[in-house]
Amino acid sequence: MRFNRFLILFAFLSLPLWANAQQAASLSPLVQKYVRVNTPRVVLEHVRVIDGTGRPPVEDQNVVIEQGKITAVLPGSDALAEGTTILDLRGYTVLPGIVGMHNHLFYVARPNEDSQWNSEPPVLVPQMTFSAPRLYLAGGVTTMRTTGSVETYADLNLKRAIDDGKLPGPHIDVTGPYLEGPNSYFLQMHQLSGPDEARQMVEYWADRGVTSFKAYMNITRAELKAAIEAAHKRGIKVTGHLCSVTYKEAAELGIDGLEHGFFVNTQLDPDKKPDVCSESQGTYTLEHMQANSPEAKDLIDMLVKHHVAITSTLPVFESGGIPGRPPLRQPVLDAMTPEAREAYLYNRERPATMKPPRADWPMLFKRDMELEHEFAAAGGLLLAGPDPTGNGGVVPGFGDQREIELLVEAGFPPVEAIKIATLNGATYLGKQDQIGTIVAGKNADLVVIKGDPASRISDIENVEIVFKDGVGYDSQKLIDSVKGRYGQY
Repeated sequence: MRFNRFLILFAFLSLPLWANAQQAASLSPLVQKYVRVNTPRVVLEHVRVIDGTGRPPVEDQNVVIEQGKITAVLPGSDALAEGTTILDLRGYTVLPGIVGMHNHLFYVARPNEDSQWNSEPPVLVPQMTFSAPRLYLAGGVTTMRTTGSVETYADLNLKRAIDDGKLPGPHIDVTGPYLEGPNSYFLQMHQLSGPDEARQMVEYWADRGVTSFKAYMNITRAELKAAIEAAHKRGIKVTGHLCSVTYKEAAELGIDGLEHGFFVNTQLDPDKKPDVCSESQGTYTLEHMQANSPEAKDLIDMLVKHHVAITSTLPVFESGGIPGRPPLRQPVLDAMTPEAREAYLYNRERPATMKPPRADWPMLFKRDMELEHEFAAAGGLLLAGPDPTGNGGVVPGFGDQREIELLVEAGFPPVEAIKIATLNGATYLGKQDQIGTIVAGKNADLVVIKGDPASRISDIENVEIVFKDGVGYDSQKLIDSVKGRYGQY
């Protein structure tokens, strides 16, 4: 990046000296290590703007940032003003900060896993409180929803530490502990005893600062209904990775969102019983629900009518056994511990002794893409998130970028895929007036990218600076700070 016109002057005409000192002092010395730009007024000069609305990019613009806000988007010019940091960004693109809507702060670990896919119980989810927030921010994620929490107190305290400028990371919408029923796959998840406890759990965690909830695979309809009603009384939304409850049933109960696209809808599964997860966990339904079928149209119409958002999490399914998919990029592997890399490589190379994967898995992956596209075309609110769950190879930040690339593969134009990953998430969170698009008056949550993702979506990986509240963080420094640590802490 060229800084031939990078000005940091200490005699301000338009802003008093204390403003810069006050802004810098709000960040701890630890956070300041990763800051590249932190002055009261910044001009991103001669930059291509993808504004997050889905409109075509606008070439040669100046984006003006003052006191953490976007104050102007103007035709490109050679700015010169005292007390201003000017970044010459010819050849670069700026887009809104990514709003990650299925972003975890943990890693899924299978103890003593080997190359033959043997492991010992229990499956564990160690907390990635150190590495995940840095990787998210480095990847361009300026706001994220945890979408299921295992160590909720840790997540709440992390959010406060980031908001107070003590630790680097994105703004966090903390989801409460999983609302899960009996026979949970994870030992660390509490199992509800009934609707009363579901209501009590929502009320307890809402009192402690949780701002969203997620229902999980084995919850009953009565428990889900009680949780939704309790959350809505607090103005809090509920999403779900469901199985025991179908998408239609959840919509009728008033759920606000559904996770994993259309992969986990069980309404057509032949062995589906009320309040019990089916054996295929929705795979049968996906196989038998073509995007142009009456069943799909009926379901999508119902979801749109009930204002139920769908979160696309394509990266986690891409890593589930589809032959010919690209391996992880080296920077992603470098972020992982040796053990995490080993687990990823084990899972990429299926042992010869194992049953081969479903031959129709590529078809199912494409089918979900088609259904997501139909849902969005029908007016549904499609959201984006990678679901970083460890040895599938989906890593925070990098996975968010991959999700946008896969939305383009699903048929969305690049600018529309970026809108899904920015403005749509902001809209779901009720923050569309503060974040999600590049317009004067909104928070200066922006991503500076080398290249043009509107014409070459893989450029979305070339993040150099991430502005959060007007402070520009060095993406590479954040990545380097956690090298070899994702999977450890």
